[in-house]
Amino acid sequence: MTLAPFVRIIAQGKGRARPLTQGEAQQAMTLILSGKAAPEAIGALLMVLRMRGETDAEIAGFTAALRHNRLGGTTDIPVDLDWPCYAAGRSRGAPLFALAAKLVAQAGYRVALHGWNSHQGTVADLRGALQTTGILGDGLSYSALEALNPAAFEVLKLRNILGLRSCINTVLRMWNPFAARASVQGVFHPSYRGLQSRAATLLGDKNLTVIKGGGGEFERHPAKEITIYGLHNGVEIDSRAAAILTDTRRLYDPDQPIDIAALWSGAQEDPFASATVIGTAALALWTLGAAQTFDQTTALATSLWGNRHSQDRRRL
Repeated sequence: MTLAPFVRIIAQGKGRARPLTQGEAQQAMTLILSGKAAPEAIGALLMVLRMRGETDAEIAGFTAALRHNRLGGTTDIPVDLDWPCYAAGRSRGAPLFALAAKLVAQAGYRVALHGWNSHQGTVADLRGALQTTGILGDGLSYSALEALNPAAFEVLKLRNILGLRSCINTVLRMWNPFAARASVQGVFHPSYRGLQSRAATLLGDKNLTVIKGGGGEFERHPAKEITIYGLHNGVEIDSRAAAILTDTRRLYDPDQPIDIAALWSGAQEDPFASATVIGTAALALWTLGAAQTFDQTTALATSLWGNRHSQDRRRL
């Protein structure tokens, strides 16, 4: 089988082309991940979809194919929270969301970070930050995409050839390779928030929080009200979380660099960065159902931040 029939469906001509069904999209992505599709056809498919915009069913179908192609995405220990991190890093500062993920783990949840981050600059380098802070373990894990699914990694790298992002960026955020019961996702373009939550509904997901995050990661600006899309107990949501401090600072300000290891250890004091960590963790805890309201999970996250060096990890 080739990709030609799927390219023909979406690219025939005005009045004849149509979107792929969810089943067709799953078949197409399954073929791509098998390594048997011609690279020219892959490029054609991805760029036509890029030009006209992907549908909910197409994203759901592509994601279903990736979920069935788990490869390294298995674990004997159930995961509570899926945390994808695939931002390119060009508008990123220190990965404060990693510290937020650690707070969630310290609350007793099992959190799985996964992504492709080795291409980022020194400031935004997630893998480097995880090493220097020493926060991995005790409920927090990180998996590199190139190890989890080399085929998906090759599709992602086509951006270097095509010059544009493709739907694989969205699909990887939707992936949830360890079948966690809840997921948090950051997007750069606000229009993708609704797309991802609607696609998640088609996939039968139940708990998902999507925000326009810093540089495309799940990391909130603490001085701004944010809009929250996704699913809560299977019900589609469109909610808002109020700012948790007053400040005009940008989320990433080159004039106010953050040493993430020093912030975690307490050697560096930065109320804005700390509020970023707390606010991000609060949203993740709310996604997991740790409390009913944002105020309650913010209070919990604040307590976790203040006691982050305690040897006691809460147990579920």
